Amino acid sequence: MPKDYYEVLGLSRSASADEIAKAYRKLARQHHPDRNPGDKQAEARFKEIQNAYDTLNDPKKKAMYDQFGTEVPPGAGGGGTSFTFGGPGGQQVDPEMAQEMFRRMFGGGGGGAGGFEDLFGSFSGGGRNRGRGRSRAQPAPETVEVEAHVPFLTAALGGTIGLRVGDRDIDVKVPPGFEDGKKLRVAGQGEFGEDILVRIRVDPHPYFRREGRDLLVDVPITVGEAVLGAKIDVPAPDGQKSLTIPAGSSCGQKLRLRGQGVPASGSLPAGDLFVVLKVLVPKGIDAESRRLIEEFSRRNPYDPRAGVW
Repeated sequence: MPKDYYEVLGLSRSASADEIAKAYRKLARQHHPDRNPGDKQAEARFKEIQNAYDTLNDPKKKAMYDQFGTEVPPGAGGGGTSFTFGGPGGQQVDPEMAQEMFRRMFGGGGGGAGGFEDLFGSFSGGGRNRGRGRSRAQPAPETVEVEAHVPFLTAALGGTIGLRVGDRDIDVKVPPGFEDGKKLRVAGQGEFGEDILVRIRVDPHPYFRREGRDLLVDVPITVGEAVLGAKIDVPAPDGQKSLTIPAGSSCGQKLRLRGQGVPASGSLPAGDLFVVLKVLVPKGIDAESRRLIEEFSRRNPYDPRAGVW
């Protein structure tokens, strides 16, 4: 005995068109032969799902199915198809005769939209939908959401990451300056042609961090470099850069390297790289060094907390 098409899709008879399409997409992905190679049971189940969807997705076929069930063949398309009334072994009736019978039974219901000509046209090949090669209606692709971890510098500078979706490997292009938690849409690259929404998770970097389109990096310097000034090499996204530390620099002071942050993208300008100075003091000094520091303090008295609070 044929299975109830609503049961095949796991739906109630009050299901909407959207619910029918959504149930079909979910089950078709699960039982598709490409995902179950050699599994005859999955192949048969997929055919059941496809047959059920082909009927319930077509308003005319659905109307006939809801009224008569599978006693009226739901997928017949060629001319001369007959219909069975009265169950198995019942009388075979020509479509034109059946159409006339329904007119008499239900009082006309002629050739207007939704009339019996339209209902029977899909089975007998007549009516406005006549055609020899009628393709299966497929639901609009459903969006699939996935999450991907992206290295800090790839998100900042832009680049391409590899992503596995189902049984497929795809490349995803990340534009410069992409922020953690935002989504990228990849059109039509899903297993069944769906769009993919990729939520980007940016991995932290061991020493770079971001503020908008600017990058920051903490760079330790000595007391002597802070007091006297120096030229040092500092890390940048594309390698080491030379930087001059002015004499009398303080801990926490920021020095700018213009254009060395997030690259320009569209109407957005390039960001800068800020080097944040961190003055490191040696934990142990000898007696002579202590005497010199004490002498330095006597010669250069000042209160760094004056006016701060």
